[in-house]
Amino acid sequence: MKINRCIAPLMISVILSVAGCSSSSKEDQVMNANLGAQALYDKARESMANGNFAAAADSLSALDSRFPFGPLSHQVQLDLVYSYYKSGKIDQTLATIDRFIRLNPNHADVDYAFYMRGLTNMEADNNLFQELVGIDTTDRDPSKSKQAFDDFRRLIQQYPDSKYAADARQRMVFIKNRLASYEISIARFYMRREAFIAAANRGRYVLEYYPDSDQLQQALEIMVECYDQLELTELRDNAMKTLKLNFPDSQFIS
Repeated sequence: MKINRCIAPLMISVILSVAGCSSSSKEDQVMNANLGAQALYDKARESMANGNFAAAADSLSALDSRFPFGPLSHQVQLDLVYSYYKSGKIDQTLATIDRFIRLNPNHADVDYAFYMRGLTNMEADNNLFQELVGIDTTDRDPSKSKQAFDDFRRLIQQYPDSKYAADARQRMVFIKNRLASYEISIARFYMRREAFIAAANRGRYVLEYYPDSDQLQQALEIMVECYDQLELTELRDNAMKTLKLNFPDSQFIS
């Protein structure tokens, strides 16, 4: 098979680059193996300061494996959590957080671990590509958002005076609106298919579980429309009454 002469140099460059990265990674592993605990930690902190969190994670992981009970062990695990998070390694971040919480339930920084767990689950729920191209993401599976909400709620309940509590509360508001938007998206899906009972139930769910979300008006309007389609007069009138009371400018109010 002939290779285009213009493409061949590029292929060679890529191959050499990959080989160089592999060689560099092996060299780092050998270097880490020969460093003591403090020197290895200093190297990791330097990498973090330079924004090279992947390299920091490699050094911290090696340190955690070689010196699991050293004087630096707790801080190493917390720094490893942050380095994994900044490197976009969701699974490793959550595994490290869960191990830290399990082994150190009374540690002074366990609130930070819960906070980072919430952040990590929020990050897992984001899709940067979809956000960049402007695609609506409200109809995606919200399981990670629910887990993040539970993480922040646990932080606030167990550590109300934590310095992370205020930010956690703000993030819970955002997540609550996200979850309510998901329910509205599913309700409209059912309405397009004339599954009005299922749609009304989704609207009622928002009313019951997310009454302070920014989706309440849409939930009530969906309930009014669906109950009207189903000729459930009493339920429609009750939903309309609540809609008038809270959103008098709604187009559904005649």
